[in-house]
Amino acid sequence: MTSASTHPEHHRISPVFIGLVAIMGVSGWAVWSGLAEVTGVAVFFFVVSTWIVSLCLHEYAHARSALRAGDISVGAKGYLTLNPLKYTHALLSIVLPVIFVIMGGIGLPGGAVYIERGRISGRWKHSLISAAGPLTNALFAVLLTAPFWLGAMGNVPVAFRCALAFLALLQVTAAILNFLPVPGLDGFGVIEPWLSQKTRRQAEPFAPFGLLIVFGCLWIPEVNSVFWDGIDAVLRALGVSDLETYFGLEYFRFWQGEPQNVFVP
Repeated sequence: MTSASTHPEHHRISPVFIGLVAIMGVSGWAVWSGLAEVTGVAVFFFVVSTWIVSLCLHEYAHARSALRAGDISVGAKGYLTLNPLKYTHALLSIVLPVIFVIMGGIGLPGGAVYIERGRISGRWKHSLISAAGPLTNALFAVLLTAPFWLGAMGNVPVAFRCALAFLALLQVTAAILNFLPVPGLDGFGVIEPWLSQKTRRQAEPFAPFGLLIVFGCLWIPEVNSVFWDGIDAVLRALGVSDLETYFGLEYFRFWQGEPQNVFVP
């Protein structure tokens, strides 16, 4: 007898995800090739497709952790296929994060898989399920920046180098924002199992507005300055300079014209 957790259809990688990986590969090759007439457009598709792939992996990490912890319902819901169209709120998980990248160059936390928490026992398991998503973003950032901190960027085309830097910035911002202990974000999900029932009830009404609260705080100049200083410090520790992320965003916004006389030391 095949259970919900072992049915092969529930684990088969979606053609939608495979298509996204294909777009990422082709656009990445175009950026690497340095075709002047398509560089900006190629960077745009490379960044967007890679960003969506990372969002899929973020949600998959939540679902996979939940499956191992005892919630076998995630299989039947399609969360293990890496198909972004299967998420509870595709708008929140995919569309809005992509719009925020285009508008402001910030990695908006996703998060729209429904975990049946009642099937899972143990506070550590609940914390791990919440942490799995942003930890995936953190791992993605480390992998993207590996050529930087390994000193292997010598022969890498400038546009590709800057695109990787910008992608790293998105992953770092997504990880840090997601780990904030704000109701509605994964960071609160990590600590929630350890809070009293009274505290959890008091925090519950704020969960739908967690992101709004965070972005409202980022409009405060002093908070915004501290946030971006922290992001820059993390990226510098990973070997990525402010100049590289800046030009990555400039290449990404190809409709404004590609940057001229790019110099990256």
